[in-house]
Amino acid sequence: MSKRNSQAAKSAARERLRQERERQAKRDKVKRQVIVACSIVGVLAIAFGIAYAVQQSNQPGYWEAAKDDRLVKPANTTGKNGTTVVIGESSAKKTLVMYEDPRCPICAQFEQAVGATVDKDVEDGKFKIQYVGATFIDNGVPGEGSRNALSALGAALNVSTDAFLDYKTAMYSAKWHPEETDDKFKDDDYLIEIADTVDALKGNKQFQNAVTNGTYDKWALEMSATFDDSGVTGTPTLKMDGKTLTASDGNVPMTVADFNTAVDAALKA
Repeated sequence: MSKRNSQAAKSAARERLRQERERQAKRDKVKRQVIVACSIVGVLAIAFGIAYAVQQSNQPGYWEAAKDDRLVKPANTTGKNGTTVVIGESSAKKTLVMYEDPRCPICAQFEQAVGATVDKDVEDGKFKIQYVGATFIDNGVPGEGSRNALSALGAALNVSTDAFLDYKTAMYSAKWHPEETDDKFKDDDYLIEIADTVDALKGNKQFQNAVTNGTYDKWALEMSATFDDSGVTGTPTLKMDGKTLTASDGNVPMTVADFNTAVDAALKA
């Protein structure tokens, strides 16, 4: 090989090396730009996520927002907000006020043991009952089942007072009433499944729509506020003429015998 050819080869090699370095430099530049762009996108995504989380945390929960819903009062109610629910013969001279929370396990025990006696006494005109629904268990044992079930009871009350009583009985039954820590009543489908055991509610589309649409959610909150304003601190609580009915041990009468004794004494007072 001549010296001239050797020099040309070297020049060509240097040119190829220069071109390769330029291409590599361009690739490195593009790579850095991509990394920077991805980093910016990542930072923006994190910032957006934080902003969204903060925004969501400041949004009212479902039941908090329901306070601003339009109030729909169920049929068979009276009072300013439809929270006075009195059932029974108008000729009955006295009224038994019953304070109950749908999730309350003691209420379930009371209804299973004494509920049929209460219903018969009302049917016989022995006394009327006034129902006051509570939802405090949703706060103590976090959930929403008490409010949701109370709203469903409003939907049943809108059908008829008998549907309301039968539905309440089914709801508190051993078969359907969940453990206090199991927030099963938050599930509309479960409440409708219970309602299908009640003749007046079985397959009742108007009732089902009211449950799934939350028609009486606002009413449930108003009813709950009535309980909160009553001064009663626990459920079940039974009152007649402003006095709490108790068994001989000072507790809620949880047997038919104790209930009859307490009611008969109150009726004579």
